[in-house]
Amino acid sequence: MQDTTITPSPQSSGTAGATTAKIIYILYLVGIFIGITGLIGVVLAYINQGGAPAWLQSHYRFQIRTFWIGLFYLFLGALLTTIVVGWLVLLFWLAWLVIRCARGIKHLDRGEPYPNPITWWFN
Repeated sequence: MQDTTITPSPQSSGTAGATTAKIIYILYLVGIFIGITGLIGVVLAYINQGGAPAWLQSHYRFQIRTFWIGLFYLFLGALLTTIVVGWLVLLFWLAWLVIRCARGIKHLDRGEPYPNPITWWFN
């Protein structure tokens, strides 16, 4: 008898990680309405980033930065709501988050790394 061990190919091991990364993007979007899901998403991103293939690590890094930068924008917006500017900051945060998650999902579905995971902006 032969000893055959099945090792997952890089493509198949990346598929499970891609599903997790997509769930994190969705958790961020749901977090607009139910805030705790964003926190769950960032914890998942931290847990999964270490063993992921390089192309998925770029998504996890992008997701982690999206959480922390988004938290900064939320804090700033909440702080400034006493003046009208805060509401504009919160509106900007909403559009920023939706665009970042949509672009992340687009790159993820194509199996591409996120092009610039350290950016503060939309790209």
